[in-house]
Amino acid sequence: MNSTNTEAEELLDVDVSEKKNNSIILFNDEVNTFDYVIESLIEVCDHDAIQAEQATILVHYVGKCDVKKGDMNKLKPLCGELLRRGLTAEIH
Repeated sequence: MNSTNTEAEELLDVDVSEKKNNSIILFNDEVNTFDYVIESLIEVCDHDAIQAEQATILVHYVGKCDVKKGDMNKLKPLCGELLRRGLTAEIH
């Protein structure tokens, strides 16, 4: 095997691992209540109550928070549901 093949395989490994590490980022807004955001994170992202509350506090004070990691196929419907509920989220 030559070095070009090895380099291509290393790049492929990096690309594949990056795709598995996507995140839903939830952004602060001035519309939704803490309780509504917490409830949405529990129902959509399968957070427990403490995790949802902590994420909601981070969103409020920092402006955004990573609320779910995974591959794109798993995250797309979850992000879509958060958006449908009126939250501001995107996948990175």
